[in-house]
Amino acid sequence: MTSLLTFPKGGIHPPESKKPTADLAIEVMPVPDELEIILGQHIGAPCTPTVDKRSEVQEGELIGEVKKGLGVPLHAPVSGQINSFGMSAHPMRVSAPSITIKTDQEAAPPSYTKKEWSHLDSKELLAKVHGAGIIGIGGAGFPTHVKLSPPPTNPIDTLILNGAECEPYITADNRQMLQRSADIVEGAKIILQILGIKKCVIGIENNKPEAIAAMTEAAKNGSTDGFSITVQPLNVKYPQGSEKQLIQTITGRKVPAFALPSAVGVVVHNVSTTAAIYDAVALEKPLYEKVVTISGKGITRPANLLVKVGTKISDIVAHLGGVTPELSKIIMGGPMMGFSVSSLDIPVTKTTSSVLFLAEDEIDNNPHSQCIRCGWCLGVCPMGLEPKEIAIHVEAGRPEDTKQFGVFECFECGCCAYVCPAKRPLVQFIRLAKMKASN
Repeated sequence: MTSLLTFPKGGIHPPESKKPTADLAIEVMPVPDELEIILGQHIGAPCTPTVDKRSEVQEGELIGEVKKGLGVPLHAPVSGQINSFGMSAHPMRVSAPSITIKTDQEAAPPSYTKKEWSHLDSKELLAKVHGAGIIGIGGAGFPTHVKLSPPPTNPIDTLILNGAECEPYITADNRQMLQRSADIVEGAKIILQILGIKKCVIGIENNKPEAIAAMTEAAKNGSTDGFSITVQPLNVKYPQGSEKQLIQTITGRKVPAFALPSAVGVVVHNVSTTAAIYDAVALEKPLYEKVVTISGKGITRPANLLVKVGTKISDIVAHLGGVTPELSKIIMGGPMMGFSVSSLDIPVTKTTSSVLFLAEDEIDNNPHSQCIRCGWCLGVCPMGLEPKEIAIHVEAGRPEDTKQFGVFECFECGCCAYVCPAKRPLVQFIRLAKMKASN
């Protein structure tokens, strides 16, 4: 058996809580009567609408583009009529500009047929990825065509596909690997052709044996003389799926502080992003729908749903039979890195991996106290930072002094807050420090 790998420093083992949805096949959610599509779905400049109010649009049609700056175009998830331009609730920015589309429930969905792509060069393939509005589905939302264009000074030799899905509750990637394994492997070959390299390694945590088997079989069938695609089982440890940790786990290379993976010859993509790249190139289908895990004791029926981008949480709740009396907190994203929300009117974006409806016994509402200098947060930090010192300096009104403790190297995984016996909200302190120290 292939040995299990993991990153050397820090990390934690929270309860996995994946059982409620791990064996549930992806379910296509009925399209709501109205969608709210946020214009800023990605890192970079938000889209400018390319449609007018009351105009009719077809599913997959361009409705927004970035005219200046970093970004990708936006497409209509449904056929219907542009109802309004306004503001929608947002989990991090409170509100964000959006387009509302009234769905034409009688419209037939478009038909996508597979096309040959192997004769296309990297520029043509990149144009298709950009034109389809592909971004990092794993959570960061970085435009994919930019990530696939590393600087020529950083030669790439390895593509890593991230199938770790290490955060508790979330099973969307797992289901994609089980149900779309061949598409993911073909998406990997498209990426390899864009990068002009041959080697791809798919990292999957060992708590997903069926996904490992499915992807291993697909990789075996998809590997050719031109493409070497293998699956590497990983030890179960959070945050195994973080880019820098995954690179060190699989290649042994350590990405320097503030550097990109290309600095060590690696490009990393999430498996679901890779499936979207297959759709963009082989089917010429834009990215306008998303597999989202809905879980927790606070929802009547957990599910892995394929939903249109712009679907409100309230419509998902209605489809799944409502919430339970035990509901205590709603989180968009995972329990470690997601954001607690107070409204059901927030729409799903391209980066929404899950919506969790957590009961009282699934969260910790105990009040926090002063730091007891135990050092546990230092021991679990995968970046080797000093979370306690950052928090202490923030409380003392000195956030500008936290750079020395590596505040800008933190990717907010939450390991420190998870183990803190004083229940201190260390990630919130770190986010505040970043805001203050960057001004």
